[in-house]
Amino acid sequence: QASMPMPPQTIEQLIRTAFPDATIHLVDTAGDQDHYDLTVISSLFAGKSRIEQHKMVYAALGGNMGGALHALKLTTKAS
Repeated sequence: QASMPMPPQTIEQLIRTAFPDATIHLVDTAGDQDHYDLTVISSLFAGKSRIEQHKMVYAALGGNMGGALHALKLTTKAS
């Protein structure tokens, strides 16, 4: 059962809610709302490992990884 694609506005809204100060750069790499290149820069990442940062982003996306989001290249940085 294929899930519906996730529009970029939805992704940005979820990230913005979790990381209000974030700089977000989101590219739909295949034009199918299914494959994204996402960069999130936030002060909330300070002192966290890259794995912890990625887990924070995945949590913000509410379990959509593997469902609505099949391919997400994620880059995180502390601001």
